[in-house]
Amino acid sequence: MTGGTREGIDLTRVLDAPQQRVFAAWTSPEDFAAWYGGEADVPLDRVAMDVRPGGSWSLVIVMPGVEMPFHGIYREVSEPDGLVFTLKDGSAPEDAEGETVTVTFSDLGGGRTELAFQQRGGNLTPEQYAAAEDGWEAFFDALADRLATHP
Repeated sequence: MTGGTREGIDLTRVLDAPQQRVFAAWTSPEDFAAWYGGEADVPLDRVAMDVRPGGSWSLVIVMPGVEMPFHGIYREVSEPDGLVFTLKDGSAPEDAEGETVTVTFSDLGGGRTELAFQQRGGNLTPEQYAAAEDGWEAFFDALADRLATHP
């Protein structure tokens, strides 16, 4: 972006997997741990998911010398069409709502799904949003790999 104030992230990916499989990759602890964090390790025993409106989720990304916890609350669960959930990292104040992530899965036919991702909240600087967008791009690369190797 040039100038202006950045208020979030918008990404779209076409994945070579059916809509139901993409939804499962976002709601199954085994799948989520395999791709969230990109190349970093997310131990399955550090992932918790209660996938229902009002349910919570949490995980810890583990890298040499550092652990990065993330957590939030599911606001909407519409299987297989998408999810809305909050996202906070370990540095977020306890009373902060965090960012809101909306992810929509559209069936394109032929075993392909469009993933439309949006993160909003205004809690990050433009530089932090840019870094977070790079992170999500890496996560989505790992998601595509996961779907290719675990159809």
